Amino acid sequence: MSIVLASLLVVYGGSVAAHDSHGPDLHTSLRAKGRAPGVLSTGPLNAITDVAGVRVGQVTLNHGDSVRTGVTAIMPHGGDLFRDKVPAGLKVANGYGKLAGATQIVELGEIESPIVLTNTLSVGAAMEGVVRWTLAQPDHEDIRSVNAVVGETNDGGLNDIRGLHVRPEHVIAAIEGATSGPVAEGSVGAGTGTIAFGFKGGIGTSSRQLPQSLGGFTVGVLVQSNYGGLLTIDGVPVGSELGRYYLKNAVEAEKPDGSIMIVVATDAPLSDRNLERLAERAFAGLARTGAAYSNGSGDYAIAFSTHEGVRRTTLRREAQAVIEEWPNDRMSPLFVAVAEATEEAIINSMFKATTTRSIVNGREVVIEALDVEQVGAILDRAHPLGTRP
Repeated sequence: MSIVLASLLVVYGGSVAAHDSHGPDLHTSLRAKGRAPGVLSTGPLNAITDVAGVRVGQVTLNHGDSVRTGVTAIMPHGGDLFRDKVPAGLKVANGYGKLAGATQIVELGEIESPIVLTNTLSVGAAMEGVVRWTLAQPDHEDIRSVNAVVGETNDGGLNDIRGLHVRPEHVIAAIEGATSGPVAEGSVGAGTGTIAFGFKGGIGTSSRQLPQSLGGFTVGVLVQSNYGGLLTIDGVPVGSELGRYYLKNAVEAEKPDGSIMIVVATDAPLSDRNLERLAERAFAGLARTGAAYSNGSGDYAIAFSTHEGVRRTTLRREAQAVIEEWPNDRMSPLFVAVAEATEEAIINSMFKATTTRSIVNGREVVIEALDVEQVGAILDRAHPLGTRP
């Protein structure tokens, strides 16, 4: 990190942030409230970093009256990402977005850079940051092409998005600050200014571990939630109970437009074809939260495998190497895992978020966080703890 940038930002809990006006984090996770979506167990951290080698770094820009944005970087492994590419798959539910690097993922089925999330108008700056960081790595003097993978959602409802406050150095700081371990969630990084279902959205994460009889693999998910619909938690239409949802009284009181980026990591030895299938099943988890999949939403899922046996190393790319992969007939448990982890990651992004105030186009905007206690009471009325099958 440059000396100038270090003087502006402070590091806390795996994130790099400008001063935070929200105060202490008073929210909790869905699981901490006694709710456990699905049937599979989580990893130790219940985070994408439960997949060995995956690291996450975040820069939070939250200052002044109207800067509410940031960067979240996901590192697929700790080695040379460009030389040792990971197989990857991409699925799009609704393509109203600006996902840089998408066509090369589809064409070649691999990723050669960090995966960076930010706001819509900062994709260019993020690409520059990824490219500059990649070119600066050891033994990269011969590189003349980098497929920077940058996803986005539009945080203009809370952020001075036209101010272009995310700069390449913020992206580099997020990449270089990436760590394994717990991942900060809620109003941090690329989720600092996002809105979901009319409430504060953000960054969320979750994981699932398969038993050894089903392969013993881990699936981890990280989301940037910024979309609308009828908020549904653990099968309960919480949004209607709270009186806030798309098409209430057949009037667009709450616009459903927005986007979500879903990043899926696994240590299962999957081909890019089966990673594409895995990414598609993430949308099952998205649907369970009540997503509207609206015309103006960009709904993207990227999945990659960290398994060394399927990594596209320089030697494997130059030789006629045989790569073994997990068979189609054993994919179903992984599909269940990614759906469950996606659903929980999204809810965690909202449970962990904090009420955010900003000045947008000259007027004050306040986006409230979910009242976790109120939501808990709604869930308890619908099905008290211990009563679900």
